Amino acid sequence: MQTRQKVGILGATGVIGQRFLQLLEAHPWFEVAWLAASDRSSGRRYADVARWKLDTPIPAEIAGMTVSPASPEGAPKVIFAALDADIAREMEPAFAAAGCAVISNSSAFRMQADVPLVVPEVNREHVGLLESQSWRKNGGGYILTNPNCSTIGLVLALKPLEERFGVEGVAVTTLQAISGAGYPGVASLDILGNVVPHIKGEEEKMESETKKLLGRLRGDRIEPLAARVSAHCNRVAVEDGHTESVSVKLSRKASREEILAAWREFTPLVGSALPTAPERPVEFLEEENRPQPRLDRMRGKGMTATVGRLRPCELLDWKFTVLSHNTIRGGAGAALLNGELLAASGRLDFPANPGPGAGRLERVAVPA
Repeated sequence: MQTRQKVGILGATGVIGQRFLQLLEAHPWFEVAWLAASDRSSGRRYADVARWKLDTPIPAEIAGMTVSPASPEGAPKVIFAALDADIAREMEPAFAAAGCAVISNSSAFRMQADVPLVVPEVNREHVGLLESQSWRKNGGGYILTNPNCSTIGLVLALKPLEERFGVEGVAVTTLQAISGAGYPGVASLDILGNVVPHIKGEEEKMESETKKLLGRLRGDRIEPLAARVSAHCNRVAVEDGHTESVSVKLSRKASREEILAAWREFTPLVGSALPTAPERPVEFLEEENRPQPRLDRMRGKGMTATVGRLRPCELLDWKFTVLSHNTIRGGAGAALLNGELLAASGRLDFPANPGPGAGRLERVAVPA
């Protein structure tokens, strides 16, 4: 590629902001050109203000960059946002109104009727909802979101089942990693040797977001999936990787072999040329004690949802375990994949020559 799209990171010093920078290092389509964080960080070198917590060094080209004020003035037109919901509620519309494409990891606008909540392998056609946003109509800007870190693994596992058999009911219990609480997160004396059976707002997010993600785009609105979803959310002493125990009631009876085939054949983005798309969005493990966060969270470079322990459920139909990396697939990686989808569908000011593999973009079936 001759040039790359310049992008900005809003909330660059937090855990998800750091993941953005890690994943965008040497990205073939995007180049980080702008960083913004809180007022206390503005005007200072990134390396001096970021409490870097990842297992790779701060990218060399990022370390010396100056953190800008969190304002649309001077920002690129493509913004990856990693903000707390309360801040995002005020700040993201300002960037959208200024003509920016805001690709958000925040919960602030996920359930707003005209804001797409997207996982490309699950509901990429929902991107068309962008055209009904007032920001889009008035100045070209918009907001697009990815789901909660606990929701995304669940819907990746459910989508192949919903497509083939229909889903009428879901019960899910989560064991969620402490990195999902950001930094400094849960105090060590509260989490070590303990399970905290409450995460504020998490159960409500899982229940409502799942129905929107698995719903149908009808004109300028989403018709939610007509299923009952019940979630129990717990924080556990695991660094990264959300584990979920799922029971599902199907509309049509399915055998174990049919369910395994649905997961195995669920590869809708293979050949799409989206750089962050995993070869296998859902991978099933036969071992009776898998998946495990320590062993399996980095499958597909952290973008694959790993499923195991499929067995009959006496209350519903089937039950299984699903694991996903909460700050990659459930955070920055999800937003980055959404950004690539927007680029491939012509909704970013993308270079005219998109480089090798562009001829295969029609296999994504991205809406115009």
